[in-house]
Amino acid sequence: MSSNTTAKLRNYLFGRIIGVEPHEYVAVAWSFGYFFCVLSSYYILRPVREMFAVGSGPTTVPWLFTGTFAVMMVATPIYGWVASRFPRRTFLPWVYLFFISNILIFWFLFSSYIQDGTDHIWLGRVFFVWLSVFNLYVVSVFWSFMADIYSRDQGRRLFGFITAGGSIGALIGAAVTSALVVKIGFENLFPISAAVLAFAIICIRQLRKWVAVEHVSDILEPVETDKPLGGNPFAGITHVFKSNYFIGIATSSIVASLLGTALYMFATQMVQDSIPGDNTRTEFFSNINLVTNLLALIGQMFIVRQVVGRFGIGRSLALLPIVSVIGFIVLALDPVLGVVALLTIARRSVGFSFSKPATDMLYSVVTPEDKYKTKNFIDTAIYRFGDVIGTWSVNFMLALGIAGVSYAMLPFAAVWFTVSLWLGRDYKRQAIALKDKGVA
Repeated sequence: MSSNTTAKLRNYLFGRIIGVEPHEYVAVAWSFGYFFCVLSSYYILRPVREMFAVGSGPTTVPWLFTGTFAVMMVATPIYGWVASRFPRRTFLPWVYLFFISNILIFWFLFSSYIQDGTDHIWLGRVFFVWLSVFNLYVVSVFWSFMADIYSRDQGRRLFGFITAGGSIGALIGAAVTSALVVKIGFENLFPISAAVLAFAIICIRQLRKWVAVEHVSDILEPVETDKPLGGNPFAGITHVFKSNYFIGIATSSIVASLLGTALYMFATQMVQDSIPGDNTRTEFFSNINLVTNLLALIGQMFIVRQVVGRFGIGRSLALLPIVSVIGFIVLALDPVLGVVALLTIARRSVGFSFSKPATDMLYSVVTPEDKYKTKNFIDTAIYRFGDVIGTWSVNFMLALGIAGVSYAMLPFAAVWFTVSLWLGRDYKRQAIALKDKGVA
């Protein structure tokens, strides 16, 4: 095959099907690899967190998420202070170095406890809270960075494919855990996770170089600037309540978390009753993650760009509420572990394929400060606030049974559907306003 034919085939594949233009190949490749590392690192450890949730007992889950929310409320102003005082090119790598050091500390502690035969249930609970903070921060920082270096038009074309990098990473991370946990023990998954996350720092450095050379003229206040974001460290909190747009995003996040935690609590209760052993339970949750991310990958690679381009962001956001309504009706009619697992897979795969990329596109029309501070607050503290509401509400409603709780979730899903369509319309309004100002 001639080089000319190869180039045409490559341009067709990446341009027509995926939506990547030739000058974007390098940046998209590093972005793809960056998200691969972030989610692969997390999904290696996520089943360990679920194992500890089951071992700790379903009744402790509300307390675990309450503790997570409390940590988020402390961490948010600290992160806001760092973002206000240091240039993005400085603090982004340090966020990941901080979490890598934490992973290695947990590895040392778990290994020591297991070797000494010491009970590690409380260490497991601390780890649950830590990982629940970790996963939201590393993903939120990633998407803040993406919204910072890509224009609005690029985000619509590229975010679906970039998200697929995360799904492949999650798929491989889940597969690694499923294949190794019984053989090497959950504690020895930690250094593998840390090594994968370390490569994300290399990706950040390469993307910074690309922005400085190829893309700096298209973006206001690019990530390579020496200028800190400035502003108030609490701006991420205050800006949410000054904007209906951000209130809409926050409302969607809370409802999504409410429905997700209901399923999570159903699963922990059923797994505790039917699956024995820490490593076997870890393997079960890992298999759910494996199937979820395989389906999400297909959607992100080949479907999301077409759906967003044809139907718009609002309707794309509305897909997950629709799936939730149908799924909870089915679960109410047949409340068994198999249906819980299938609904979990369906919601997560649709969420990762459509809702997450579309939600991140919403931030392409806001200021750099809001991309890092307000988005981070919504993605972390607000999301975990939804977990707190969800876990305690479901805990009190469990007397109704799984069927009763499932029916109670339906009105919330309907509200979520309505808010999603409104967000799509307001996004268009803000995009037009930016275009009138001459901003890409």
